[in-house]
Amino acid sequence: MTQLDTAEIEQSGPADTGAPGTGTMAAQAGPGRTIRARTRQAVRALSGPEPWKRGLVTAALALLLGLLMMLHAQITDRGGLGSLVETFLPWFGLFVPVLLAVALWRRSASAVAALLLPVTVWLSLFGGLLVDKAQSDGDLTVASHNVAAENAGPVGTARDLVDSGADVLALEEISQQAKGTYEKELAKAYPHHTVQGTVGLWSKLPLSDVRPVDTEQDVGPLGDAKPASEKLVDIRALRATVATDQGPLAVYVAHLGSVRVTPEGGFGTATRNRNARALGAALAAERNERVVLLGDLNGALDDRALGDITSQLRSAQDEAGNGFGFTWPATFPVARIDQILVRGVEPTSAYLLPETGSDHLPVAAGISW
Repeated sequence: MTQLDTAEIEQSGPADTGAPGTGTMAAQAGPGRTIRARTRQAVRALSGPEPWKRGLVTAALALLLGLLMMLHAQITDRGGLGSLVETFLPWFGLFVPVLLAVALWRRSASAVAALLLPVTVWLSLFGGLLVDKAQSDGDLTVASHNVAAENAGPVGTARDLVDSGADVLALEEISQQAKGTYEKELAKAYPHHTVQGTVGLWSKLPLSDVRPVDTEQDVGPLGDAKPASEKLVDIRALRATVATDQGPLAVYVAHLGSVRVTPEGGFGTATRNRNARALGAALAAERNERVVLLGDLNGALDDRALGDITSQLRSAQDEAGNGFGFTWPATFPVARIDQILVRGVEPTSAYLLPETGSDHLPVAAGISW
């Protein structure tokens, strides 16, 4: 009887103590072996012919998503549809994890494989923005801000912008009521400035060759009939030369026409598009080799309507920024419509400034020669 009890204990002993080679070892192996086991199960589940037949609708949606992003320039712009898609193009990547979750739930190998297309396209379009490319502060810091005509606190906005330390500062959407406030609050930090209509330029360095830029804001018989003094109030672009230690720098400040979404007209971009073409023509005629464009272009750089501008200038955010740099609306930015574009100089950094009383976030960049 004693021998039997001892034998039973010897047989059960290793299992109870978790000795190597026993069945309980798998239970005590930890999460690593569990993950590998589940991975093998998933591979076996997807290796047969059946998973390739499931989730065909999800697979088709994944392919359509990839083609939509890849061929966005071919989408009709009737009703502004093409511009609308291109403005929010980066956000289409959010559909990828949604479709992936559905594909895994359906155990669809075809849907998982189809998702490779939108992932590849999205990364080719926007993957470079996920890397911080800032190098240094640069020789000159420029900044731009749509201060919003309805801004209830222009004094605080002006002081926040002074704190940014920018050497050259552009403001857009300056109301006639707030113009004097900005001039007063910025005067000490920026001894040189000009305001043309609703846009202005403040600089620590001397300005010359200041003039308004005609962006065809007011066209047609009614616009032609207006006197110059009346048109001046609505000017939305200017050009000036900034005297730097490295030579003259042509600076443009622009606020292109707003866009509106309406049931009747869709994504209304006619004024913005006309302004963009006129500004593109002015930039093409610019003699100075070094050019900086600051402003609210009311469109993302992927928007085809800005092609006359983006074909001549490079984005500081794309070359020296970190992330997408969305600027509007300030409370939850979903699009970058406030831009710093350059030609003949090198962006060394690009970043957002803290929120002010505007519905836009300010943007800044360092540039070097």
